[in-house]
Amino acid sequence: MGKLDYKPLNDELKEFAVSEGMSLYGVASLEEIRASFHPTIVGIASQFDRAISIGYRLPDAVIGDIEDRPTLLYARAYKTANWLLDQTAARLAARIQHAGGNAVPIPASQIIDWEAQLGHLSHKLVGREAGHGWMGKSGLLVNTVHGARVRYATVLTGVPLPPDAPSDGGCGECRNCIEMCPAGAISEEGYEKQKCLDKLKNFASMRGIGQYICGVCVKACPTAAATMVS
Repeated sequence: MGKLDYKPLNDELKEFAVSEGMSLYGVASLEEIRASFHPTIVGIASQFDRAISIGYRLPDAVIGDIEDRPTLLYARAYKTANWLLDQTAARLAARIQHAGGNAVPIPASQIIDWEAQLGHLSHKLVGREAGHGWMGKSGLLVNTVHGARVRYATVLTGVPLPPDAPSDGGCGECRNCIEMCPAGAISEEGYEKQKCLDKLKNFASMRGIGQYICGVCVKACPTAAATMVS
């Protein structure tokens, strides 16, 4: 596509994402995170140097209703968020292709390794590189405005969109997610994925849930709660 100014295209894509209900839009360089991609996507991902990260904020009222397990409303909101993210990612990729570029949307929640519960790539790592926040003690991406109440999807592209800078930040002395985690999977030493997965498997067996979700650490993150308006 030559050496052109891609900021106008990036601005157009961001405006579209926001119009579709997205709370976050950013562009990441793949240089630092390409090695973390699952082997099943390495081939196609080799064509791309950039990733668009979009984030959709889950409803505060639904998150606020969670106590020590996922609710039926949270299960539905989770599915709806993933659907909206996938639709928006597909449309962003289509706009890039219409502009003469190359792009592929990566689903918000498509598991390809069931034992390890892994997708093609980590949307959280892409989001971090795109400036959306830092990796919290819970293992979730924490945004200064939205906390951990955001679901993410990614669009890989070969168009050299101007990348955003990774965010600085950290959880500091906050221990909310550590104290509230029903699996005891979060500590100052880090996040224990297997403990979390064991509890998620139990939650998934609850009538009406049917998926590996929890939501307790999402609610616990205080940066999101601080933005709520009653």
